Amino acid sequence: MTGKAKIFIDGEHGTTGLQIRQRLADRKDVEVLSMPEEKRRDADHRAKLLGEADIAILCLPDDAAREAVAMLEAAGNTHTKVIDTSTAHRTADGWTFGFAELTRGQREAVAKASRISNPGCWSTGAIALLRPLIERQVLGPNYPVTINGVSGYSGGGKSMIAQMENKDADDHITANHFLYALTLAHKHVPEIMVRAGLTRRPIFTPNVGRFRQGMIVNVPLHLDLLNGAPDQAAIHSALAEHYSGQDIVEVMPIEAGAKMPRVDAEEMVGTSRMRLYVFGNSAATGQVNLVATLDNLGKGASGAAVQNMDLMLGNG
Repeated sequence: MTGKAKIFIDGEHGTTGLQIRQRLADRKDVEVLSMPEEKRRDADHRAKLLGEADIAILCLPDDAAREAVAMLEAAGNTHTKVIDTSTAHRTADGWTFGFAELTRGQREAVAKASRISNPGCWSTGAIALLRPLIERQVLGPNYPVTINGVSGYSGGGKSMIAQMENKDADDHITANHFLYALTLAHKHVPEIMVRAGLTRRPIFTPNVGRFRQGMIVNVPLHLDLLNGAPDQAAIHSALAEHYSGQDIVEVMPIEAGAKMPRVDAEEMVGTSRMRLYVFGNSAATGQVNLVATLDNLGKGASGAAVQNMDLMLGNG
């Protein structure tokens, strides 16, 4: 691509869109096409910007994201590439999952794609921990997986940010920590199953804490229920091998984890990277706890979108 690439952030005034805009603010190689907030319901103006963009990054609710894609298709637009940060297309045919470290060849697939579905924050951590073990047939796809975690409140978007930060609001959230998705039907579960390779629905228990950004995702495992009854070192080796040769997903040494008295959910805030740990003492307990830490608005959202954009522009 010659000249500056034109990037339209459709929904730039939302939490994810604002962070993408900030990440692109000092870039000299891209031109951000901006739509004033007062014009966000102007369909003609929106269609115009979608049509002008080299890449449109959709930071919208699911229905609005589908509407934007329909606009491009109705106009016969084959030029504008799309990165969708919503849930709308994460398991859809014809869409490439925007987790470049997912498996061998995924980075190249993202670079060549015209339709990218950006992973969710929870699913990024869960898939990162599970996919390598399922690919290597260490973890059976029918294993009864349990996924737990805690995220900063910015993952709930503008409404939850306001509820957490505005003490005078009628719907102010007073709890410092709460569990949600109590019906076990969180919207990230389908993509976790499809992209990790699970055939049995996992039990997913997400939590929110009173901190703005950052998250922990953890998956506990009974080693005697895994193929070959591997030990902690074998699980760690499978993860380390899967993510070797890149600098986005870092598998921390077992020795480093053994010295940690606790894990900080905010340790990766402000980055677009993710750390993976294998905690436990398999000789003593026969169990391990797989843990991912990431910024829910970094590798879990805006940072991943910019990474995918760069790959599509040939910058990665």
